[in-house]
Amino acid sequence: MTPEPGIVIESVSRSYSMGGSQVTALDAVDIDVAPGESVAIVGPSGSGKSTLLHLVAGLDRPTSGRIEVFGRRLWEMSERELTRMRATCLGYVFQDPHLLPGLTALENVIASRLPWRGRRDLAAEARELLAAVGLEGRTEHAPHRLSGGERQRVALARALLGHPPLLIADEPTGNLDAVTTDDLLSLLGDLRRKLGLTVLLATHDAAVAASADRVVRLAGGRVVA
Repeated sequence: MTPEPGIVIESVSRSYSMGGSQVTALDAVDIDVAPGESVAIVGPSGSGKSTLLHLVAGLDRPTSGRIEVFGRRLWEMSERELTRMRATCLGYVFQDPHLLPGLTALENVIASRLPWRGRRDLAAEARELLAAVGLEGRTEHAPHRLSGGERQRVALARALLGHPPLLIADEPTGNLDAVTTDDLLSLLGDLRRKLGLTVLLATHDAAVAASADRVVRLAGGRVVA
């Protein structure tokens, strides 16, 4: 029996109205991602990479087509159900870590999950994750006291809080130098194996794409390879 895919993207299109005309960001995209697989989405700026990630995360809805994430049929879900899904099923890492400046590293990791779980329960797990990403001695540091690579590690720990099965990353190394990028990729690979993560990431960096199990190329909103 063929195992059920972790992510099913079926004939997905997304169009927007802009300046009185229709702009197609994605056009009939089909992608399956197996549980535990790492897939890199590559392509030039404007090819639809970020739009695709937003749709898989339930941050936007397709104009047509269907998306299923670990058995959850996104097209059937209410906004409340999508919010719950994002809090329990996936973690999202952006190019900019978007850390809250008035909070410590530990507090930034905890903040996004507070509506769903108690602070004391979250704090112990958050400390473990910060240690796992090499920031055991930085838990009480504010973002301005952390390097760019350290801030992105905080963002990674935040995304993994609650042990979601899916990690989505949109240009996670876009603001990092080559050495820091290599360190983050090594760390992400270790965590993926340890936690059994499914990873879907968008990147323009060939080294980042090469770290994935499979590469899907977009151009003009279509899958071309």
